[in-house]
Amino acid sequence: MSLILAIPTWLRVLTGAIITACIALIANAQTGENMIERLEARAQKAIAAHGGTGITADFTTTNGWPTRHPVLRGGEDLPDDVRARVARAVADLPGVGGAHWDRRSRSMAMPEPVIEAGPYHCQRDVETLLAVRVIRFGQSSAEIDPASEVLLDEVAGALKPCRGSIIAITGHSDAVGDASVNLRLSRERAAAVRSALVQRGLPRDSLRAAGVGSAQPIEGLEPEDPANRRIEFSVIEVAPLKPTPIDIPDAG
Repeated sequence: MSLILAIPTWLRVLTGAIITACIALIANAQTGENMIERLEARAQKAIAAHGGTGITADFTTTNGWPTRHPVLRGGEDLPDDVRARVARAVADLPGVGGAHWDRRSRSMAMPEPVIEAGPYHCQRDVETLLAVRVIRFGQSSAEIDPASEVLLDEVAGALKPCRGSIIAITGHSDAVGDASVNLRLSRERAAAVRSALVQRGLPRDSLRAAGVGSAQPIEGLEPEDPANRRIEFSVIEVAPLKPTPIDIPDAG
């Protein structure tokens, strides 16, 4: 009997599954690294073109994940107007979702986007949370990665001041693979986030989950770019709940 035949079938299947998963993880990491390299090259050209000597753009989170929202560092001796121009130039690059200065760097804030959200800045608060972190899911799955549970806690906390408002949760995908599969997965992921927020005390009736697949890529990106895989939040209507003697989220 050959060695291959001596190996139990279940063990061969398990080994094959592990190898396939490892290959997928490596391919995903390489795709992220390629995206980061492209964005970093564009950013450095923009920085140089605007006189940002000594300024760097870091496109990775503190945990090493790739991000479209770089942290700008250096250039503390440059005039404020130069630093502002550099920050805006980087933020306006195709594929970049925004940029902010490192807290240890001399403060020179970029102009803040105007969010019409009354006294409740829920949408801006959530966008700030998602500026450097991403809600992650299992490979080709709507199961939320356990590493994103803390981020979801923070998102729920940011949205609670707007309880009673209509909050849209939209799932997006890139254009790689079958369009119908991508559409279904984007819907399932948005629904998973909605359920996670309901578990954290937000009323189900105020949350609208939808998926659009690859129909709405980020402006300036190719539809196949993996950065298009994302969850977005929009506060459609600001109408905070009136205080009541008994306020039980999702009651009934």
